[in-house]
Amino acid sequence: MVQVDTTVAHSARMYDYVLGGKDNYLADREAAEEALKVWPELWTSMRVNRAVMRRMAHWLATEGGIRQFLDIGTGIPTSPNLHEVVQEVDPASRVVYVDNDPIVLAHARALLAGAPQGRTAYVEADMRDSDVLFATPDLRETLDLSRPVGVTVIAMLQFVEDAAGLIDEVTAHLAPGSYLALTAATADLARGSTALAEVYTRRGVPMYLRSCRELEALFADRYDLVEPGVVPMQDWHPAEDEDSVGVEQTNMFAGLGRLR
Repeated sequence: MVQVDTTVAHSARMYDYVLGGKDNYLADREAAEEALKVWPELWTSMRVNRAVMRRMAHWLATEGGIRQFLDIGTGIPTSPNLHEVVQEVDPASRVVYVDNDPIVLAHARALLAGAPQGRTAYVEADMRDSDVLFATPDLRETLDLSRPVGVTVIAMLQFVEDAAGLIDEVTAHLAPGSYLALTAATADLARGSTALAEVYTRRGVPMYLRSCRELEALFADRYDLVEPGVVPMQDWHPAEDEDSVGVEQTNMFAGLGRLR
C-alpha cells in the first residue's frame, strides 16, 4: 500500500486544486498557486485536457468500436469521467482505472460508479511497473487482454522520465487492434511551459517536456496514427460547441493510434 505524504505536492492533487476541487493539501495548493503565477493559462490548459480526454474516449467507443478501457493515471474524479462517456455509448463497456495515490483511489471507489450492465474497477499501482499492473486480479477479471483495449494515458507522460520505455511495456501486454490515446506536456506551444515545468520539478513533481516529434516516435512502427495525428490538444477532433482556444493557452499535444 502506497503511503500518502501530504507535505509533498502530488500532480493529481495539484490538478484537482486548479480545477476547483477540494481533495488536496497545503503543499498541493502552494505548488499550484506558484505554477499559476508563472503560467496563468494552466487552468485553461487543464480544462482543455479534460475535454480532449472525453472526445478521445467517445471516438474510441464509437469510431474505434472499443468496449474495454484502461485509464492509466486516473487522477481525482472530475465528471464526466471516462466510464460515463463510454458507457453512454454502450452500458456494457468495461473500464479499469489506475493510479498510485491512495487518495485518488479512495475517491474513485466512492464516485466512479459505472453502469450496472458493464463493470468498473480501480487498481492502485505504479504505471512504471507494467508487469505488476497487468497481473493485478481486478484488471484481469475486468478486461480480456486477448481482445483490443483502449488505453488512455492522459496528462501523465510528462511525469515519466522514460516515456518510451513505459509505452513499450504497456504495448507488450496489448492485443492487435488496441488503441493508445495520450496527451503530454511540451515546450513547443506556450512560452510559459518551461517555467511551469521548473516549478513542478522544484516542488518535488519532476516534469519532462517533449516535442511533437518525440511523441510521434512513441507511436512509430507499431501504431497507425488516427487523423489528424499528434497535434495541439484543442485541435484533436474539436467539438463545434467548444470555445476556441489559442495555441499559447495550452501546453500539451494529443495523439491516438491503433496497434497493428
